[in-house]
Amino acid sequence: MNEKIKDQLKNAIIGGNTEVLLKNIDKIIRSKKEDPLKIIQDAMIPAIRNVGDMFGRGEIFLPEMLMAAETFQSGMKVIEPKLIDSGRRIEKIGKVVFGTVLNDIHEIGKNIVITLMRTHGFEVYDIGANVSPITFVEKAKDVGADIIAMSALMTTTMTYQKDVIDYLREEGERDKYIILVGGGPVDNEWAEKIGADGTSDTAPGAVELAERLILERKREAR
Repeated sequence: MNEKIKDQLKNAIIGGNTEVLLKNIDKIIRSKKEDPLKIIQDAMIPAIRNVGDMFGRGEIFLPEMLMAAETFQSGMKVIEPKLIDSGRRIEKIGKVVFGTVLNDIHEIGKNIVITLMRTHGFEVYDIGANVSPITFVEKAKDVGADIIAMSALMTTTMTYQKDVIDYLREEGERDKYIILVGGGPVDNEWAEKIGADGTSDTAPGAVELAERLILERKREAR
């Protein structure tokens, strides 16, 4: 892929310009000169990672990040059928079950992390808010999750993160999953105390942590 086309694709995503992105993707696919997978790997993924980095540094804000993510997903919806038709697929990094814990209805932070996770190659199952420990665990079993991620915005509800981990231990399932916790009152000390695998106080940081822990687990499994 020549640098001019690559830059056009990247700039369309960073600028949240869905029309320009789709127009360029259509042009490339019609030309049959480029592998659709290369559009994703060489232009789209680097662009959305750049967006996540800029958001983490405070160079762009939530509306811009969400526009870029929406543009990215619009491009994926066009390209993925082409990959399926050719018998190819995009390898997912891992499966995540993500919810806000029992008696907590706050979802904004969770939804931001989910958006970034999906644009970074994770298959995320959003199970919403006010989720019981049993629901977290049953959904993780049902989809074969690699990660269970829990959000809590209040000190009165963050204790339910511990309840999920305790329930997993009772079921003999704790070691099957990477457990990530997050939310306003959550810090590293809390994550360590309840036996979670980690936390981050930023959305990009949470994605980086998830990627690192998934890769470590895959290396250990070899």
